[in-house]
Amino acid sequence: MQLRQLLRYRPGPGMLVTAAFIGPGTVTACTLAGAEFGFALVWALAFATVATIILQNLSARVALVRGQGLGEAIMEALPSPSLKWAAAALLAAALVLGNAAYEAGNVSGAALGLNAIIGGDLGLPLPLIIGVLTIALLAAGNPNWLEKLLIGLVIVMSLSFLVALGVTRPDFGALLAGLVPTLPDGSLLTAMALIGTTVVPYNLFLHAASVRNRWSGADGLDEASAESAISIGLGGLVSIAILATAAAALFGSNTAITDAVGMAKQIEPLYGELARQALGLGLLGAGLTSALTAPMATGYIVRELWPGADEAASERRQRWTMVAIAAVGTAVASLGIKPVEIILLAQVANGLLLPLVAAFLVWVVQSPAMMGKFAIGGFHRILAWTILLICLGLGIRLILRATGLMP
Repeated sequence: MQLRQLLRYRPGPGMLVTAAFIGPGTVTACTLAGAEFGFALVWALAFATVATIILQNLSARVALVRGQGLGEAIMEALPSPSLKWAAAALLAAALVLGNAAYEAGNVSGAALGLNAIIGGDLGLPLPLIIGVLTIALLAAGNPNWLEKLLIGLVIVMSLSFLVALGVTRPDFGALLAGLVPTLPDGSLLTAMALIGTTVVPYNLFLHAASVRNRWSGADGLDEASAESAISIGLGGLVSIAILATAAAALFGSNTAITDAVGMAKQIEPLYGELARQALGLGLLGAGLTSALTAPMATGYIVRELWPGADEAASERRQRWTMVAIAAVGTAVASLGIKPVEIILLAQVANGLLLPLVAAFLVWVVQSPAMMGKFAIGGFHRILAWTILLICLGLGIRLILRATGLMP
């Protein structure tokens, strides 16, 4: 990355990716990894961050060179109507159904974060309040305004987790040692979970659509790559900060926790009220950002797969899709329903979707016929194929876990 690009950095589409992958699920996975294995799995988050940057840049390259969203590019590239319908059905199952189910977790996670900030249950229907706020923002806000809001929330979330990290004073020597890949007994699935919560298939569609709104054509490739590397890199640092906070506060204490709220309660007696409030604010921010980006990604993909008769009709379809996803998630969270079967189905669909979309990306970006002089080769092609194989492994893991063949 050139110094000139670094100095010109202005947060944008890459920040949306960070906002999306640091949700309550990522916060929980990082917390449990740190509490159970200390700093040993820091390398998994570092690797996942690099893999995400590579994949997202491939998605942005397709969008800027071909002038298409990822869904549009997939539909155009498939040779037959039957394959197009099959791809559309898989995308719909993974993104529409899956994100509606995950939205409930995002809304619930934001509510738990608010409770952690206050230090108790307010006795209010917080999931409903947060969900209604999310719906209102999606219904009223335009994409540029929502992007600025999400950037602000990511900054607040990042600062909150970094404050918690500073308060717990981790051993930075041990943290750096965790960059060396090791797998303590019983840690393989946790390492895969850390990678899987960072490499998220719907972010590929969200990023492709967002870069087209900011840059026009291939001239924006260098700036888009620099912006995503910095923004997603920040997200990786935040994930590592969460893991390191849990490692510093809880590793070796034999304290049983199940999520970040449990960690916030456990560390308050040791590190004070500020640590609890910082973690609570971070979890609130993580829930809110993911609660906004999951419906946004779904809206983009529906618009690309089933465009309206004109631009206005397409925009209305996109907006109502976003509102519907947020409304379903809010209803499920407010009623206390655990959408286990829906989530299992979504995991199977995402397990199929991730390697398929990654394979499509690799196929397109290395093809001179598709990308012309912007086709990748050499070292970049090796990197792309490596990431594809990892995505295949993650997809198999998702399917095996959802079908009960893997714990």
